[in-house]
Amino acid sequence: MLLHPCLSLPIRHSVSEKGQAGRMYFDGEIDVITRINECYSGMSKGKKSIANYICEHYEQAVFMTAAELGRIVGMSESTVVRFAMSLGYEGYPQFQKALSVWVSDKFGSVQKVGRKFGRSSEGEILSAILQSDMANIEHTINNIDVAAFKTAVDIILKAKTLYIVGIRSCEPLADFLHFYLNMIRGNNVLIKSTSVTEMFEQMIRISDRDAIIGISFPRYSMRTLKCMEFANDRNAKVITITDSVHSPMNLYSSCNLLAKSEMASIVDSLVAPLSVINALVVALCMRNPSEVQAGLKILEQTWNNYQVYLNDEIDFASDAPMIGYPYKSADSNQEKAQ
Repeated sequence: MLLHPCLSLPIRHSVSEKGQAGRMYFDGEIDVITRINECYSGMSKGKKSIANYICEHYEQAVFMTAAELGRIVGMSESTVVRFAMSLGYEGYPQFQKALSVWVSDKFGSVQKVGRKFGRSSEGEILSAILQSDMANIEHTINNIDVAAFKTAVDIILKAKTLYIVGIRSCEPLADFLHFYLNMIRGNNVLIKSTSVTEMFEQMIRISDRDAIIGISFPRYSMRTLKCMEFANDRNAKVITITDSVHSPMNLYSSCNLLAKSEMASIVDSLVAPLSVINALVVALCMRNPSEVQAGLKILEQTWNNYQVYLNDEIDFASDAPMIGYPYKSADSNQEKAQ
């Protein structure tokens, strides 16, 4: 009996009737996408192509025969069948049935929410969701690795260029982190969630002097994982913000920040992950206060000079055009007061 490197589940190797070894045996409750994520790092290039297509196009893949799926990804039918068997299934039909169950479960989430909150008032729903978010934050406080958090701060401050990637529901988290990092340090690149090829093009110059922060929560993004794998291959420092030690995002990361993200409904709860990102931003500011202050002062002067926030924050007594008002520094205002 061997231990799979991606998780602590025992996995046995057996020999099929044809004498081929290497089929994985999982607990029957482990769903097909989890199996793919957990075995991904050990797959051949061809099997990874199949895995990528299934994870990105599961709505179409669930209806495809092995031959059709192979034709789409440029592999033979026998390679697709071996892929299914490598995940612990007897053959492709059993794999396809498991994928069908997973897809049905995913699109049945609305019905599950109906059963859970169907007779609840709006106030009860509000209370339940907020309490769930509070529980996620409390769990994160009690379980996050403080040493890993400190390491992440060090890596971010030392990186020549910092790349941030988070797609689908994690994209707002990546945007938020990128926005505040631009106030703290320069050379931050937010990788846009287009195709995998175009994402690689955005980080083609990443090197051992750089770092990447990958943000992903269930259901995990294969595109984010591929970006982290690419960064790791280029010897860049890799930080991940994810939910569990069993997350596939940890495969290529040397610094894992774990925040609980449990779905109370069809909506991903990203409150705890956002709190971890807030803490990162504050810790970075405290480690480099003079540079942050200088940057914020320049930014504030720029906002004033170009009247960025005048329409929102200042009430003028007259209707005269605002663009004609010269910039007045804090020093000049103090001189007038004297």
